Amino acid sequence: MLSRRNFLTAAVGVAAAGGLAACAKKDESASSSSAGGSKTITLGFSQVGSESGWRSANTTSVKDAAKEAGYTLKFSDAQQKQENQISAIRSYIAQKVDVIAFSPVVVTGWDAVLKEAKAAKIPVVLTDRSVETSDDSLYVTLVGSDFTDEGRRAAKILEKVLEKAGHKGAVKIAQLEGTTGAAPAIERAKGFKEVMDADHADDWKIVVSQTGDFTRAGGKQVMAAFLQSNPDVNVLFAHNDDMAIGAIQSIEAAGKKPGKDILIVSIDGVKDGFVAMSEGKINAIVECNPLLGPQLMDVVKKVKDGETVERWIKTKEGDFMQDQAKAALPSRKY
Repeated sequence: MLSRRNFLTAAVGVAAAGGLAACAKKDESASSSSAGGSKTITLGFSQVGSESGWRSANTTSVKDAAKEAGYTLKFSDAQQKQENQISAIRSYIAQKVDVIAFSPVVVTGWDAVLKEAKAAKIPVVLTDRSVETSDDSLYVTLVGSDFTDEGRRAAKILEKVLEKAGHKGAVKIAQLEGTTGAAPAIERAKGFKEVMDADHADDWKIVVSQTGDFTRAGGKQVMAAFLQSNPDVNVLFAHNDDMAIGAIQSIEAAGKKPGKDILIVSIDGVKDGFVAMSEGKINAIVECNPLLGPQLMDVVKKVKDGETVERWIKTKEGDFMQDQAKAALPSRKY
């Protein structure tokens, strides 16, 4: 995997944009003139898809920030298909945009198209997710989060959840993984297992694990299968809130109480996740902030101006438990 030294994480604390926009199915452009009459920066941005509330908030943040910065944004929704992203990137190269940014569906398979961008002298910025590449110079930096650390924090907060619940005995964990081959799925699982193996080898066990593709429908379907094959699971670790919310439906349909019979820890911190947490159905959430737009636009300008861009700025994110959910919910904008 790509070393986490090799990315730039976004600073947290920007205000969320208004209502969430649906991701566009085809390329679309939004133009405005930059201050002082200078040439407008044209940014080609390929979004991974619209699989979750986090992704919708991320898309809105990028679109709003590009408009605020006065950039021309050429946006495409890959619908979670790598071939669509590669096609979009090649289109941006043909259009001779100033900078290309994209959130990669999976970590591998990008060298060819990135070499094409480099040959065209168009800098590439990764957002949210990392890639594996034979040559780190094929992209400038990554604006995103430390997913491995999020997995570690999920394991550490599960310790607190178990203690608060007074749980004794074996911890049988069901894991809802993100999209197979995607950086957050790989790295969140890795971080969680690091802590589990180091501190809980004798009492924690992941008894079943499968991808739910980061979607509510996937979480619901896979959790229903989990409960059929492993009815005695007592913990769910979901790689994002949407899968956890889908899983809650299957847990309730099976006659069990989410947050009590099955303790739930997830990652993201979208508003619907906080609602479920305030209702006692999710026990804890590790935050991953989607509001990367303003930071991305700052990086794009620096890259276009030929400035040196740092490779890693650590993101400050929060961890939340049920007793914090109601207090935090009114300010949760995404």
